[in-house]
Amino acid sequence: MKFHPNELIFYYNPSHNVDKQMRAYTRLLTNHVNEINIEKERITLTGWRSILEKLKLRPKDLLNRAHPDYQSKIAGKTWDDESWLVILTKYPHLIKAPIAIKRNKAVLCVTPNIILELD
Repeated sequence: MKFHPNELIFYYNPSHNVDKQMRAYTRLLTNHVNEINIEKERITLTGWRSILEKLKLRPKDLLNRAHPDYQSKIAGKTWDDESWLVILTKYPHLIKAPIAIKRNKAVLCVTPNIILELD
């Protein structure tokens, strides 16, 4: 698959207000945005591995620990690396912020300005 050199891949949850705001902000950076709605499009374990490698983060670093689903289904248990990837795949709504990838750089968009690091 061929990509535009300025393409930005944006993983977001449309039911989160911050994600909606960041989605609008990405359009200011480039006209070439590939939006991936994580509620509708399932990301594979391999896809998550690739994203995490670019982010230089662990799977659990992406999760919102204050979310009730995290507290009831995940907190207090011991998980291995593969299990954390399965959690990301099964509960993508627990991701605390959108993820933006441009070329081989990625950021977890916990603040709007962090996306500027991709340019």
